[in-house]
Amino acid sequence: MNNTSPNSQPRPLELWGGLECTVNRVQDEYFSQLDRNGHALRNCDIGRFAATGIRAIRYPILWERTAPDGIDKADWSWPDERLPLLRDAGVTPIAGLIHHGSGPRDTSLLDPAFPERLAEYAGAVAARYPWLEYYTPVNEPCTTARFAGLYGVWYPHARDDKSFIQALLIQCRAVVLCMREIRKVNPNAKLVQTDDLGKTYSTPELARVAEFYNERRWLAWDLLCGTVGPEHKLWKYLTGTGVDVADLLWFRENTCPPDLIGVNYYVTSERWLDHRPERYPQHHRGVADGIPCADIEASRALATPTAGIAPLLTEVWERYRLPLAITEAHIDANREDQLRWLLEIWQAAENVRANGVDLRAVTVWSLLGSFDWNSLVTQNRGYYEPGPFDVRSPMPRPTALAAMMRELASGQPLTNPVLRGQGWWRRPNRFLCPPVATPAALTSIPAPAQRLAGISAAPILITGATGTLGRAFARLCQKRNLAYKLLSRQDMDIADPASVERALAHYKPWALINTSGYVRVDDAEREAERCMRENTQGAAILAAACARHGVHLTTFSSDLVFDGRSARPYVESDPVTPLNVYGRSKAESEQAVLAAHPGALVVRTSAFFGPWDRHNFVTLALNALERGETFAAADDMTVSPTYVPDLVHTCLDLAIDRESGVWHLNNSGSVTWYELAKLAAEKAGISSATLVAQSSSALGMPAARPAYSVLHSERGVLLPKLENALERYIELRGVDDPEYEELVKTMETRVPAASGHRQQEETPAEAVAGQL
Repeated sequence: MNNTSPNSQPRPLELWGGLECTVNRVQDEYFSQLDRNGHALRNCDIGRFAATGIRAIRYPILWERTAPDGIDKADWSWPDERLPLLRDAGVTPIAGLIHHGSGPRDTSLLDPAFPERLAEYAGAVAARYPWLEYYTPVNEPCTTARFAGLYGVWYPHARDDKSFIQALLIQCRAVVLCMREIRKVNPNAKLVQTDDLGKTYSTPELARVAEFYNERRWLAWDLLCGTVGPEHKLWKYLTGTGVDVADLLWFRENTCPPDLIGVNYYVTSERWLDHRPERYPQHHRGVADGIPCADIEASRALATPTAGIAPLLTEVWERYRLPLAITEAHIDANREDQLRWLLEIWQAAENVRANGVDLRAVTVWSLLGSFDWNSLVTQNRGYYEPGPFDVRSPMPRPTALAAMMRELASGQPLTNPVLRGQGWWRRPNRFLCPPVATPAALTSIPAPAQRLAGISAAPILITGATGTLGRAFARLCQKRNLAYKLLSRQDMDIADPASVERALAHYKPWALINTSGYVRVDDAEREAERCMRENTQGAAILAAACARHGVHLTTFSSDLVFDGRSARPYVESDPVTPLNVYGRSKAESEQAVLAAHPGALVVRTSAFFGPWDRHNFVTLALNALERGETFAAADDMTVSPTYVPDLVHTCLDLAIDRESGVWHLNNSGSVTWYELAKLAAEKAGISSATLVAQSSSALGMPAARPAYSVLHSERGVLLPKLENALERYIELRGVDDPEYEELVKTMETRVPAASGHRQQEETPAEAVAGQL
């Protein structure tokens, strides 16, 4: 973790990892990420982390978990087991003692005794693990103070400037005292002090507010460096809150400058304030300095994207001249944008290093992902953002991020072809409002092509140009800025080996998604030969060709490979026993595809519905019921419906991860066809009086079907619950611009992480006027 080698040459940029470990308190309830992501019970994760090539890891030895009832009753068994494993794996721990927390139940961030109590715990940690060198006693003190003392989100839920400053002073004092106690044991111990580094831009009418926010972001580091006094730009604001001046000046006599400043940066860290709130969605509107305004992510409003983290890193360096590290690099996004975000951060780090900034490392945050940050961890909604590992599988599953980390750590060329595209924060369809013209100083930084030398902008080939699923893949590839080519049968006949070879040679894809095939279940009983040719022979030909060309293949199977005699949902390892020709064609296709191409992904799914076609069951049912027409649905066949946008997004992520084998993908839940129509009508507010339950035999279906074909995954449940999917489908049904509506709804449910998000705050005029 030293930036110079023995011959005084700068060391290469290091890759670090971070484990989301927040233990935050809301009223009397604690939310623990370690319990949610399973690491609390899995020490085998440490080997997974080390295999990514990280040199250091931000690792929790949290006060609330280890000594909630006092030092004398501390349970050290958890860190006793894990810290030696990290050391043996060659990964340096950066010990975190408080992470967005407020300590045990009998204290808080407004408790004057908090600093001494945390320092006592820090001393005990150092005494037990004297070899630990790097510490973050309190993560993001300024950000945490805002959310606990100014916005009322976390305990103790205060909402005033005095409480904000008190919480900040108490946390920073705790840092000073912690390091004092730690250094009694290890004089060489080093402070890695993290906080969010954002920046606020604004219209001229809100320039004072933006300038105030841009000064406030430095407060934690300024206090620790002893630079807060009467000459500080925010001195009048600080003293005007009513805090004791002696508490502010204490830091002048007790300086504890970070040995390394940790910069946490998110796509939401840069904000735009606009005095014209009517231009923006309702949930971005508020008041600042008495002026009605909108506060929105700069990326969602500014016509010209900001330059990203690089200029902000330079600001930190010029202000403090202390070594830096990027200590959180994460984005809640689809897989390709997670990769693109990490690439942009890594390139920015290399650029500022080349310009003389002493920046040591980039930390890939949330190695195991994170839960419910879209509600600022105030509710247990089950909203999960995967990271380099996805914990929705029985054991954490490495994603494409883990592969990219290994390449970065080893200095190898980056190989994932999706890195060629721009992230959503730089794409033309990112706006939630009319784009705002911005000063020329805010310029975009394109991804340098040399980082991807030798990597062509290879497309994804999609078969089935006339089908619902093929068109959905094309739609979402375009939305996600993934290069693709949608092929009709005239472009490539999958059952003709020569045609397949020509297409692969011409387009040179990195992946192929096969959505074509014979889909008419009842007609297949009399057109068995054609069904087998298109579903089985064609898929096998594709698999063999893709294997020869090194192309990842995703193809689709069906719940109809099962006979319905199970008393529980079917999982991937259950034997297939189809009842009809169509099911047999899919069962034989699965076997043939995986025999020819073991790296292929075979997705079993069922009962499609979605907003982009008018012929799926749910849409037909709602349209008929809305017109008051009779609609008959089977009440003796139980299925697990699948929302097409969820299916497509997940398949694309899995293809980017280069997953293989059979995987069941459907929205969690099981219903009969009758129940599905009724549930959809209820959520749409449509009367189901004309909905008629009938037996499948009465509906005149020639092909035998399983009475029960519910799917479940033993590999990982990746799609949301059925009710959630139906609600999102209803929200998009019939709107004039479903693409925009989908974007707005997504952003409303993805409230950014606390590290980057500023909730609406009514900034008092006295906090701005005359302070700068």
